Amino acid sequence: MSATLLAVLLSLVSAAAYATAAVAQQRLAARIADTGGRVVRLLGSGAWWASVGLNASAALLHVAALKFGPLTLVQPLGALTLVAAVPLGARLAGRRVSPPEWRGTGLTLIGLGVLLLTASGPEPDDTLSLPEAVAVAGVTMAVVGLLTRPGTRPGLRHATASGFASGVASALTQTVTVAATDRSGPVLDAQVVVVALLVAAFAVGGLFLSQTAYRGGLGAPLAVVTLANPVAAAAIGVALLGERLRGGAGGVLLAVTGALIAAYGVVVLTRSPQPAARVPDQAPEPATAPAPDPLPAPDATADHLPSIPLQPEPATPLHT
Repeated sequence: MSATLLAVLLSLVSAAAYATAAVAQQRLAARIADTGGRVVRLLGSGAWWASVGLNASAALLHVAALKFGPLTLVQPLGALTLVAAVPLGARLAGRRVSPPEWRGTGLTLIGLGVLLLTASGPEPDDTLSLPEAVAVAGVTMAVVGLLTRPGTRPGLRHATASGFASGVASALTQTVTVAATDRSGPVLDAQVVVVALLVAAFAVGGLFLSQTAYRGGLGAPLAVVTLANPVAAAAIGVALLGERLRGGAGGVLLAVTGALIAAYGVVVLTRSPQPAARVPDQAPEPATAPAPDPLPAPDATADHLPSIPLQPEPATPLHT
């Protein structure tokens, strides 16, 4: 099996696990929002920790895929998370996927598929240097800080921040994976340890940011995460890791076109009304018998005087 095919297969399984975890996180976030609680309350929820376990499994599969394929190939395949999550979330909510949701999902996937067509490259062998990794981490933290400031549309801004954090975590993960499996140097050198800590920080931060974003729904925030993730990772791959897009200048134009189509799909999902969950039919309530007429009020004196039958008055004696 070729390295590219193995990277694709691992990415498919990873996307399915990410989709299931995203649906679980959205349902938990909606429950917290309905009760007016905070996200930190999820730390005491077993269901939330199960979703974290799914995320961790998906992340490990993603790490394995990054070992065999370049960022420009592996990251766009994460769009399949959106394919699985939107209908799965609707199914669990007891409703059908609305036509705008299908249209937005389809446009997002078409755009990311066009981006995928421009991806190329052999098995990765380049890594970020320690100064490059620290610089990327600093810029990402600044961007995340700007996106998470109080303001309008916090859900989509938090989703964008989550996508950037996850994409950067993937780029740094590839550096750790390639460096750790390189037999020419020590396994746990300073570069591997520091970058691994940065990966953990961005992965956990992206998880909590996505959890906050899902409080307003699933489709649009997940689409934003799905779009921002490969954009951030591909930018690092092209700018710092020597990865190239297929087709030269034409490939760049095609990639920009795909990004615009995917962005429009995100806009469609953002404007899609969320259908109400289907409520199961209830049996009609049995008809109630009319209430009987109220009894007349008792005499006020009845509680104090006994009922005495009327007696005839004695006859008046006759005097002779």
